[in-house]
Amino acid sequence: MKQPNLEYDKYYHIYNKGRRGENLFHENINYEYFLELYQKHISNICKTYAWALLGNHFHLLVKTIGIETKKPLHQYFSNLFNAYTKAINKKYNRYGPLFNSPFKRIEITSETYFKNLIYYIHYNPVHHNFVDNIDKYPWTSYNSIISNNSTIIERNEVLNWFNNDINEFIEFHKIKSDFNKIKNIIIE
Repeated sequence: MKQPNLEYDKYYHIYNKGRRGENLFHENINYEYFLELYQKHISNICKTYAWALLGNHFHLLVKTIGIETKKPLHQYFSNLFNAYTKAINKKYNRYGPLFNSPFKRIEITSETYFKNLIYYIHYNPVHHNFVDNIDKYPWTSYNSIISNNSTIIERNEVLNWFNNDINEFIEFHKIKSDFNKIKNIIIE
């Protein structure tokens, strides 16, 4: 199914998974490298509000920049995925596509959707039984948001959605409980 074009100055949930359920990430260095490539290819065209990298899939919450670029916005993401695929293919002696194509994107059009999506992205590792608490999983933006460490996340803008209150942000993640109900709203 053809995905809609990414438009300028809009919020999107971008996600994808490995072809045939194949893992995208095999060891910590893979997660780190994906994030390096993400910063290289995407940080100039998007603001990042949340992310999660899981074994066979990932989720991103971004806002595209409002300035026209030299090429279509989706091409920057394709370049990221192609660069990562080439590195994984070389390292693990595999060949061919790694990701499903095309990558999925859903426009975010409301504050409620935005906040629920942040929860959905951060809770994903718990839902998939990687950990039993979101702050224990290292490959989401949750800990980046609640810390003062340098990050690709637009921390202040995220917290602005939570009345500039980190405690409200943390509490929001604690009280949300019906993941499957949110999942049905988030993933169309």
